[in-house]
Amino acid sequence: MKRTTLSLFGAAAALAAVTGVAALGGAPPADGTGAEAPARLPVQRSTALCPAPTSSDVGETTYTSFTPPGKSAAGGRKSAAQLLSAAGPAARSDAKADPKKAGKGAKAPQEAGKPVLSIEEPGKPATATTSSSDAPALVGTADGSLAPGWTTQQTTVIAAGAGRGLHGMTCAAPDTSFWFPGVSTAKGRQDYVHVTNPDTTAAVVDLELYGKDGRIKAPTGEAVNVPPRSTVPVLLSTLTDAPTEDLTLHVAARNGRVGAAVQASDEKLGGDWLTPSGDASADVVLPGIPADATSVRLVAHVPGDDDADLTVRLAGPTGSISPAGHETLHVKSGMTTAVDLGDVTKGQAGSLLLTAEGDSAPVVAALRVTRGKGDKQETAFIPATPALVGRGTAADNRPKGSTLALVAPGKEARVKVTSSAGADGGSPVSQTYTVKAGTTLAVEPPRPGGAKGPYAVTVEKISGGPVHASRTLALPKDGLPMFTIQPLPDDRSTVAVPEAEQDLSMLNR
Repeated sequence: MKRTTLSLFGAAAALAAVTGVAALGGAPPADGTGAEAPARLPVQRSTALCPAPTSSDVGETTYTSFTPPGKSAAGGRKSAAQLLSAAGPAARSDAKADPKKAGKGAKAPQEAGKPVLSIEEPGKPATATTSSSDAPALVGTADGSLAPGWTTQQTTVIAAGAGRGLHGMTCAAPDTSFWFPGVSTAKGRQDYVHVTNPDTTAAVVDLELYGKDGRIKAPTGEAVNVPPRSTVPVLLSTLTDAPTEDLTLHVAARNGRVGAAVQASDEKLGGDWLTPSGDASADVVLPGIPADATSVRLVAHVPGDDDADLTVRLAGPTGSISPAGHETLHVKSGMTTAVDLGDVTKGQAGSLLLTAEGDSAPVVAALRVTRGKGDKQETAFIPATPALVGRGTAADNRPKGSTLALVAPGKEARVKVTSSAGADGGSPVSQTYTVKAGTTLAVEPPRPGGAKGPYAVTVEKISGGPVHASRTLALPKDGLPMFTIQPLPDDRSTVAVPEAEQDLSMLNR
């Protein structure tokens, strides 16, 4: 039988490049040709980065961390999952450091490396809270049986001031490139990009802005230094002299790896975290526009050298339609295009589907969604979200506050939704749903029995075509429709591992 032969050192180096590291193992031939199919094994380590939650004196933040139960590659080894405060306070950068807006800790400013939150076993969420205005960014790792699917959400309620509302995001793994369609430097809007370095060596990143006419000159965004195990927030309006409503931000690491997220705050429309768009694609899905959205704005960008021509469809409860007057979208190479879709859902939850025509270039995209009217408006964002390969999790859910959106853009699909026990007790419960082709199914996740405290919701694809998902968390307060939307990408709990064996002959080469 033919084998793919690697040194153990080479295999380990290759695995270190992915988010999780898995044990080496074999797999039977996939097609009878003698070629080995890579085995999919549970990851042994996961990493997550949470930015500093808020500098507001009236902000309350909850961290919820969870690992779904299931197979692991722990092999009897000790398992652990912790979120640690990043080293030292990092000043917010408005191109110059602003000492009044220094980096941030849970319950009180934390010493570098001090644990903020730990979980002890799969299947049970753990929480921590803070009301500190200088709570730090967090760097987290999960090992062994706690690594596959480990998910942490950071949820902040800001009671007043610019950006008041519900700010939520899923803490994400480090990478080297991030695209953020939908950022702004307009008057009345403050967008900070938080760049977090989890490693012990400095990282250097470029912050590039793209508008309707292409890249905007922003020399102060070049070669931004991010010290080891720290976070650097940069106010985007300091990178350019021209206030612009609709922009795309590209965070590109010259060296090292970082986490990146944008906190958008509007004087009138509240705010939320904007997380990166999925990889540029010719077919884009933006799942989970709430039924009562009063305004939806689409922002798309083409990173490549060719233009994009896209068909625009709204997948609702019974099928897909083309929004009147916005059936197609043309996006020029290197430029950002924005379209105001108004109350496109017309009282029914939906998802936006962008499909390339012919040889169109791939795009990145995001939606800005507004709920409410007058001085009681609140905003959230939906980035382009890749399909679930196995499963995805929303870690922080509250009774009567969560809505799950599932969209099957092509073929019909079946999914299993499991709500975990609460952080303070209860029992898990599961339910299976069928999502018809070309539709969005919006459901309240099944409530766990006797749950106390926040609980996690895991979506697992069972069969059928691709499924994309998001979760809306709504916590209305004093007439303000506070809400946040988190996409549910695949949790990457397994990794493909080629068959490997020790080859001592390499030492003689």
